Amino acid sequence: MNSYCPCHPCHPCHPCHPCHPCHPCHPCHPCHPCHPCHPCHPCHLWPNFVDSNRCRTLICYPVNQTGDNPQNIPKQTTVAIIPARFASTRLPGKALIDIAGKPMVCWVAERALAACNVDRVIVATDSEEIVKAVQARGLEVVLTSSQHTSGTDRVAEVAAAIPEAEIIVNVQGDEPLISPQTIERAVDTMIAEMRKPNSGAGIVTTWEAMESHADVLDPDVVKVVVDDNDNAIYFSRSPIPFPRDATKRHGSLTGALERSPEVALEAEPDLLKLFRKHTGLYVYRRDVLLEFTRWPQTQLEEIEALEQLRALAHGVKIKVVEACSTSIGVDTLGDLERVRLTISKSGSRTGAINA
Repeated sequence: MNSYCPCHPCHPCHPCHPCHPCHPCHPCHPCHPCHPCHPCHPCHLWPNFVDSNRCRTLICYPVNQTGDNPQNIPKQTTVAIIPARFASTRLPGKALIDIAGKPMVCWVAERALAACNVDRVIVATDSEEIVKAVQARGLEVVLTSSQHTSGTDRVAEVAAAIPEAEIIVNVQGDEPLISPQTIERAVDTMIAEMRKPNSGAGIVTTWEAMESHADVLDPDVVKVVVDDNDNAIYFSRSPIPFPRDATKRHGSLTGALERSPEVALEAEPDLLKLFRKHTGLYVYRRDVLLEFTRWPQTQLEEIEALEQLRALAHGVKIKVVEACSTSIGVDTLGDLERVRLTISKSGSRTGAINA
């Protein structure tokens, strides 16, 4: 067929590939008089940086008109979400408890904002009172459903509405002394895990050293056991791993750590180092978080009352990294006084303190 290209009247197109008048080479790049439609024609000497001839088929490569950083695509890829409910069981309204002139949940939000690899921080709550208090501090807040049974479900509701977020950080709303560096370390670990082909962790969490023998025996202090690669094997409210030989020497673990802890720790100075205290910081791949909240509770999760066991039961790898510093979860009035004392000693009302 001997037709002519409209963009170059003096040069016929390739015999087997005539230009169709209704199909320009590139919708956003009209043909220029000096550029033929088909760059591989022997009479054409211009470079083929837009179109190329592959297997006798004309292929057009689109050009990014907005550059490497389009203005219409949000930059946030890591979003920290802080679940906060007003009806706390042990300390009602604790999210709004005043600490040095600031609601506790706002301390948490500002600590999360101080993490250099977190792009956005959102408080997720079912309370209008919390919404007003957070907005008054100039922080972002979202009103969520009141039907959620866990903070993770509340976080997932907000995360579902942020498709551009690849990483979701669940920061507990009752940890006003959480270290921004701990958040950074956990997020950096998740970024590294996401770069691994097919074997990376879906969740990253943190651990701290045991501060006392009482923590080992306290069922409210969750313990975690990890493998040689720092992947979680199990979480429990019981003392794990079980130090069999030390227990034999002292009659029982309770006897070693409760009746005569000083004697036991003097004889076994490394005994506390066997245990790792799990903390409440979680970093999720967004897709894993949304899938996790759709799974039903598992038997072990119900027995221990620990939802992270649901993830392990479904084969989700959980990477566990050491926290940069200890934090204090506010569950009792005693915890609250410890936090207030720490902040008071720091002489700071900005939140830029090291716990």
